[in-house]
Amino acid sequence: MGNINALSALRLTVLFVALLANSLASAQGYPTKPIRAINPWTPGSGSELVARTVLQKLSDLLKQPIVIDSRPGANGTIGTDVVAKAQADGYTLLVSHVGPTAISPAMQALPYDSLRDFAPITQLVSGPLILLVPADAPFKTVRDIVAHAKANPGAVSYGSVGPGSTTHLAGAMLGLKEKVDLLHVPYKGGSPVIIDLLGKRISMAFISSAGSRPFIESGKLRAIAVTTLRRSALFPDVPTVADSIPNFEVNSWYGLMAPAGTPKDILDRLNADTVKVLAMPDVVQTLKGAGLDIEGSSRDQFAAKIRDDFTRWGAFIRETGIREN
Repeated sequence: MGNINALSALRLTVLFVALLANSLASAQGYPTKPIRAINPWTPGSGSELVARTVLQKLSDLLKQPIVIDSRPGANGTIGTDVVAKAQADGYTLLVSHVGPTAISPAMQALPYDSLRDFAPITQLVSGPLILLVPADAPFKTVRDIVAHAKANPGAVSYGSVGPGSTTHLAGAMLGLKEKVDLLHVPYKGGSPVIIDLLGKRISMAFISSAGSRPFIESGKLRAIAVTTLRRSALFPDVPTVADSIPNFEVNSWYGLMAPAGTPKDILDRLNADTVKVLAMPDVVQTLKGAGLDIEGSSRDQFAAKIRDDFTRWGAFIRETGIREN
């Protein structure tokens, strides 16, 4: 019996060593073919700006092409699910976002588990949303909007890039905190929101700083406030919503993730090289020029950020009863 047990232990040891050797060999040779990065939003969106800026440089470091594959729909959950079900070999990555990762799971049944089905690589950037109104709107401050909404229930509408998005929850949070009736008008992306805001078919909208900048600088739209607790370096004269409504905060972020089960050495390689990219001067200039804060977190830090936002937004949605409408 003792000889049999010893033989079984030896076989297990040999098998373990072989598997470890294969894993290390695979990681050391990675990548040997093009990589696909799923962008779960429409072309021309803020996510594409981030993806192209970072992944082009990452491709140079990895010495393999990285093809950005846009799979928009259902507030980013369609493209996100593609990665959840992809082979965990490092050749399919996700340009992740707080919406489909930490918000949508609390609002609807999803075909993936945000905390189980993905391996975080690094948080790329974070940034505020900008509360925008038409340039000739009567509103100059957040208090102006609230006062008008209280005096005219249902008359103030806000556009979003889709139900369950940060642009939706920012408007819902404003209405709930101030106990005013704001009409939510969902769209399929940021461009149609801007078009209807310019056409005055909606009263206001919360839009990313990257999407807001050209319209603010051209004077076509007015920036009322930013949704982070501190002012944006891109718009230092624009106050925060929290200046008028204490503790109001909606922070949007993008990250890089892979399917769960991707070998650790590959994840570590992707993290190290992506962090290097985020420190490159031209990358810094482009991303900061879009009003984004560069993160470049460790894998553990990004995982903790996802868990924190998952818990925070889940509690907010359950407490308020907000649904995708």
